[in-house]
Order: sequence, then C-alpha cells, then structure tokens
Amino acid sequence: MNILANDGISKAGVNALKKYGFNIITSNVAQEQLIDYVNKNSIDGLLVRSATTVRKDLIDSCPNLKLIGRGGVGMDNIDVDYARQKNIHVINTPASSSTSVAELVFAHLYGGVRFLYDSNRNMPLEGESNFKGLKKSYSKGIELRGKTIGIIGFGRIGQEVAKIALGVGMKVIACDSHLDEIAINLDFYDNSSVSFKIKTISKDEVLKQADFITLHVPAQKEYVIDEKEFTAMKDGSVLINVARGGVINEVALVSALNSKKLIFAALDTFENEPKPEVTLLMHPNISLTPHIGAATIEAQERIGEELATQINNLLKK
Repeated sequence: MNILANDGISKAGVNALKKYGFNIITSNVAQEQLIDYVNKNSIDGLLVRSATTVRKDLIDSCPNLKLIGRGGVGMDNIDVDYARQKNIHVINTPASSSTSVAELVFAHLYGGVRFLYDSNRNMPLEGESNFKGLKKSYSKGIELRGKTIGIIGFGRIGQEVAKIALGVGMKVIACDSHLDEIAINLDFYDNSSVSFKIKTISKDEVLKQADFITLHVPAQKEYVIDEKEFTAMKDGSVLINVARGGVINEVALVSALNSKKLIFAALDTFENEPKPEVTLLMHPNISLTPHIGAATIEAQERIGEELATQINNLLKK
C-alpha cells in the first residue's frame, strides 16, 4: 500500500511505516496537482499537517483513498465528517505534540515578561549606539512565580501548560465546558511525583482573575476572545494563542494592546494564514512565531510513530 506524506513526516515515522510493509512517499505535491497525483500513484493513505487541505472535491475525486491522517491535533483543514461518510479513515495524533506546544507557551511568556521579543529586534539596530537607553527600556521585567495563569480549554495541551506553570510556582485556574476537576501529576527526573487537583471555573472568572491567559481550544464558529472578553480582563494582563487562528478577534486585540489593557500578546496562530495581518506583524507588543507549536524534533518523531501505528492497525486488518 502507498502512503503519501505530503507535508513531510519524521524519519522515525518513515522507518515505522516501512517496517509495517508500507511504501512511503514524501514528495511535496502542490495542492492543485494533488488529486491527479493521488490517483495516478494509487495512493491509499494521505498524510498532511497544516499546509495541505483535504476537502470534498479531493475526497470525491480520489475513490481509492482509504485513509487521511493529520500529523497533529486540529483537523480543520480536513472535511472529517464527509470523509468518514465515504468510509475513509480519518486519524490524528492528539497526544504527541502536547509537551512541545505547552513549552512554546512558556517560551513566549518568558520572552514577554523580560521583553526578549522586542530587545531581539532592537539590540542589532541600537545595541552599539544606545545600550544604556535599551537597558533602561527593558528594566521593568516581571517574574512568573506567584502570578496567576488562566487556561481556557483544559484538554491535553492545557494540562501540560498547567504542569509547567505549577513547576514555575504559578497559580493555575482553568475553564472547560467538559471537565469539572482534573488531577495534574508532576513527574520529576528521579521518578518522584506530586499531584494537584484543579477545579475548573467559568470563563468569566478566568478572565477576571488571570494575569496571563492562554487559549487551548479547537476551531470555533465564533471568537472565544472578543471585545467583551478583553473588557473583562485585568488591566495589564497578557494573552497567548498557540491554539487556532480565528479564536481571537485580532482587531480587538490590537485595540486592547494600544489602550494598554494588555501589556503584550503572543501569537503562534493567525486568522489569515499564511498571510497574517501586517498590523499584527509590525506591532511592538506582540511576540510572534509562524505556527510552530508542534515543530520540535521530539514531537515530530512521536507524531510519525503514532501515525504509523494507527495506519498499520487500520489498513492491515
């Protein structure tokens, strides 16, 4: 059976698929040529990440396709329900990238509270001529320890964020419409562990109490954070989105930053990918990354191996 990993797959995933007896193809086929390529090369399984979309037209035009796999969590680039109606397996890897995404949250947080996102722009330009001025500009950093982090969406990734936050010494509050209480286990290098119970509260309470708010929700029909939510936040708070583009009203976000309601924001995902709004890209108080939440070597290895296992279980029955 032929598997096309159109957006790439780790070496560990390639090796696992080969071990299971699959022919793995890692060519990157342009979206407009994908239907023709799938049919001409008798592709049984199509693996994608966030770049390739799998919509109804492709599903209808590729009758021999048996499986669609998403290397990651969100599947908004795939018409999942329609594919399943056509008896095509649709899989993803929800657990494999949780740690990597959670660590990116804290990369942004630490970089934000110590102005690294801005100093890394300005030091190359002014470090030689205005060292003392820059030092003064960045002299009012704050510590994360003792602050409150609010997690909106308390699934796998949200819980991984909570683990890091607890280890840092932060207070953790969370909201999730599907969970009332979660036990968070912190496992340490010496095999010791500590357990914390976190009861979820309402989104309104999270907005009111949190110093830092981080989103870990799937794609939504409406904004999770809009003008009303920005108004409810504490003055001088911070918003992080490494979840999905389109869950924040980006116009309202810029307004909240300009009014100093927020001291900074961090974005890894955008409403208009791959062409984010210039007002976001140029804003001096936004820490920016180009949708790299799951882009670590370790996560990609886990994703590849998990996809290979699922493919073998589904297609080798």
